[in-house]
Amino acid sequence: MNLRSTIEEIVEKHLPDQEHFVVEVQLIENASKPQLKILIDADQGVSIETCAFISRQVGEEIEAKELLSDAYVLEVSSPGVDYPLNSKRQYLKNVGRKLKVTLIDGRETEGQLLSVGPSDIKLKVVKKEKGKKATEEELEITLEEIKKSIVLVSFK
Repeated sequence: MNLRSTIEEIVEKHLPDQEHFVVEVQLIENASKPQLKILIDADQGVSIETCAFISRQVGEEIEAKELLSDAYVLEVSSPGVDYPLNSKRQYLKNVGRKLKVTLIDGRETEGQLLSVGPSDIKLKVVKKEKGKKATEEELEITLEEIKKSIVLVSFK
């Protein structure tokens, strides 16, 4: 098992409940000190207190097991609104919100996330054609086709 997987297992063990989940664990070694970035999320959002708790627990276990021999920087946070969705659970959390989806072939589309299926998502997309009234249509996109999805924040 590699170091990233081992650390991910440690994080999962210390999550406070089933509502919380690991989004990503990154070990960046090109800095003066290695950086360990842990992104966690929850169905109802992540509190600063939860991030601090995870940071303490994971840091203590990494030290006890001597997983990182040198000094390192540990950062635990939620992904933030501009971070791409990368798990089905994140899509489920954002049903009803507007997404910008970039496909593997480079095409982009924006629409309201209506539902998440076993292997696809469904968006409500507004089609605008010059000289015609805008129409709405549902668009199914398989998760395999998606290169990146970002939640679009509205300040209305």
